[in-house]
Amino acid sequence: MKKIISILVIALLTLSVFTGCSSDSGDSSQPTSAGGAAQKGTPEKTTFAVGHLNSTAHLLAFVAAEENFFKEEGLTVTVTQFASAGELVAGLEGGQLDAAFIGSVPTITNQAAGHDISIFGGAMTNGHGYVIKSGLVPAGFKEGDITILKSRNVASVKNSVQDYELLVLLKNANLAIGTGADKVNIVYFESQKDAYNALSGNEIDAVSVYSPYASIAKAAGHTVVYYCNEVEDFENQPCCRQVALTSALKQNPNTYAAFERALIKAYKFTQDNHAKTIDDVAKYITIEKSQIEYEVYGGHAKSVPDPDKKATTILKNGVVEFGYTQGKDYDIEKLYNTSIYKTALDQLIAENPNDSVYKELKTHFDSAN
Repeated sequence: MKKIISILVIALLTLSVFTGCSSDSGDSSQPTSAGGAAQKGTPEKTTFAVGHLNSTAHLLAFVAAEENFFKEEGLTVTVTQFASAGELVAGLEGGQLDAAFIGSVPTITNQAAGHDISIFGGAMTNGHGYVIKSGLVPAGFKEGDITILKSRNVASVKNSVQDYELLVLLKNANLAIGTGADKVNIVYFESQKDAYNALSGNEIDAVSVYSPYASIAKAAGHTVVYYCNEVEDFENQPCCRQVALTSALKQNPNTYAAFERALIKAYKFTQDNHAKTIDDVAKYITIEKSQIEYEVYGGHAKSVPDPDKKATTILKNGVVEFGYTQGKDYDIEKLYNTSIYKTALDQLIAENPNDSVYKELKTHFDSAN
């Protein structure tokens, strides 16, 4: 009898070791069926609030809401626009939001500053750059030539991926920042809206843009200096990510998996239903539908729900190097949850094993995370 008891104790201790080990990243394992496919768990909560900015980049939430994908997953979701990344982070920490679409750079700087928020999915890749007043464009200019900004006043937004990219390009081109004939004078604004509006005055010559401001600028007759997707260094650059409290992802994994399944369904919908996608986005972003079409399907941006951990980690290292975190580095592994997305995608593939879109997403996930 003592031998049997000893064996049972050892077995229980061994089990506790394996079940007690969990990643600091907040990854939550989901139950699996006999065939290995992740089973859907019951959402821990069914009401869910998501915040976004005034950008077509966050269209996955719009489509998921309008096409009832959230409802299909048993969630009642409110989708609310906020003015800035700071407001979105405050909404998460104050309990007003369960998830938010936040720019990659402000997400990284907030993580470095000690905010316990984790990335668990993607929103948009690329889709931003700079434009200049067409009257300042010399003959023979070719898109991508950053030297056109010499001696110009360039409006940008501090703590943004657009600003980070500009600093990288200026460094690569040996262009100094400041006033003078051979320098680029960067003028910082609090928001992309404020920066773009400043272009209508005489003091600003060029400005950073992300969707939908790129299409608005082109419609106004301005000239594109560059799009980030056309720059090799910024290939697959994560513009914005899905972000939530680290604790919430741990406490409500089934809820977030349901949310993610809805976004993956929305992505699939956008691939084959262009006109309806544009209609859905137009209910949230009030610009011309032709501009929405340009932003979504013009080839400069992709709205994909994949976390893209590798690309974001590369961006994080660059952001730290360029001083955005005031010299503070941190372990992004602890604040990156890829299991929510993987679980959601595995569940959809189990239900739709021959779906080509889901298969492509799986291939991308395996290489990007």
